[in-house]
Amino acid sequence: MSGIVAIVGRPNVGKSTFFNRLIQRREAIVDSVSGVTRDRHYGKSDWNGRKFSLIDTGGYVIGSDDVFESEIDKQVELAIDEADVIIFMVDVESGITPMDEDVAILLRKVNKPVFLAVNKVDNNKRLENAVEFYALGLGDYFPIASTNGSGTGDLLDAVIESLPEETYKEESELPRFAVVGRPNAGKSSFINALIGEERYIVTDIAGTTRDSIDTKYNRFGFEFNLVDTAGIRRKSRVKEDLEFYSVMRSVRAIENADVCLLVLDANRGFDGQVQNIFWLAQRNRKGIVILVNKWDLVEKETNTMKTYEQMIRREIEPFTDVPIIFMSVLNKQRIYKAIETAVKVYENRSKKVKTRELNDIMLPIIENNPPPAYKGKFVKIKFCTQLPTPQPQFAFFCNLPQYVRDPYKRYIENKLREEFDFKGVPIAVYFRKK
Repeated sequence: MSGIVAIVGRPNVGKSTFFNRLIQRREAIVDSVSGVTRDRHYGKSDWNGRKFSLIDTGGYVIGSDDVFESEIDKQVELAIDEADVIIFMVDVESGITPMDEDVAILLRKVNKPVFLAVNKVDNNKRLENAVEFYALGLGDYFPIASTNGSGTGDLLDAVIESLPEETYKEESELPRFAVVGRPNAGKSSFINALIGEERYIVTDIAGTTRDSIDTKYNRFGFEFNLVDTAGIRRKSRVKEDLEFYSVMRSVRAIENADVCLLVLDANRGFDGQVQNIFWLAQRNRKGIVILVNKWDLVEKETNTMKTYEQMIRREIEPFTDVPIIFMSVLNKQRIYKAIETAVKVYENRSKKVKTRELNDIMLPIIENNPPPAYKGKFVKIKFCTQLPTPQPQFAFFCNLPQYVRDPYKRYIENKLREEFDFKGVPIAVYFRKK
């Protein structure tokens, strides 16, 4: 597991600029107006070969100063709780403010590495002014300039040294199945029904589950880790600070899973947020099983299930080769079928096709339906192999890879699925110069 670094501090000290520099993308909005960052951001960064997760905490300018300060305190407390290392950022232009002192009081009580970063130090005069920050009682400080990167190297060297050693749990050898979805879709009830005990608190209130929690499952010849995650809802609905970190843990659970069991409420349908979770799992190349829960509450006609399934497959095009199971956790209907399917998807994701077998099957298919000529050039594919990666990826070697268009890549992907059964698993097809 990689470490977590949180950037905390009052608004408008340059946290988002620093965050963007570390993740090397302009993901957080930056403006001279304080309080622009209202959604909190989560990203990945690395320094000297060591990867870590990064949290950019934001401030609010809504309401009175008292509300403002209490919101900042709440964010800092949550970031402290979640992180392994804390970067406390202050602004040399403003000097020490009462809000800085409040944050420093919180941080002095923490038994975690805290690094004081004095931002906007871009000349010698400001370097002299930075000395006053010793008064915060947090020891040595790091003078930096987020805009041009000055001094950030020394700060990151110290941060990396303080991160905990990268650990790999023994259980990680077991398959990890993450149960994901919107709040109140029945994720915790599903796991309780599977393990046969009330392990997780279940209520009608959305957002009861706050943490991503592992449960070892060993029944009926199956053994794996089940991860119950907090429900993910769209950013505009994430009001509570605590809920933001729950969502962040869910995103990390997806990243660390082998297969994602996407639970959706049949009455709500395959809406925008469920689709976002689906595509998040697909982008991370995880195995996916779609579980339509509360099917017992849906009024049915002759083709209701078929129509519902077709609707979902339309929404997930072009990646339609995904198992869809209609179940009722309350009635324990098809819940074990869901697990059998997830195990099968895991096996598909781990599948290795021998190079000879792959060439014997795919080359005749390509010969009968070669890539269309492009700009008068003909592409000749001579050889293919599966790459040594955790998920299925294939390389096809040819004379002019740049002339192979996306429709033909999808054709090849569909043929691979037909011949080798990669149901539920995103696969990648690359064309390389021979």
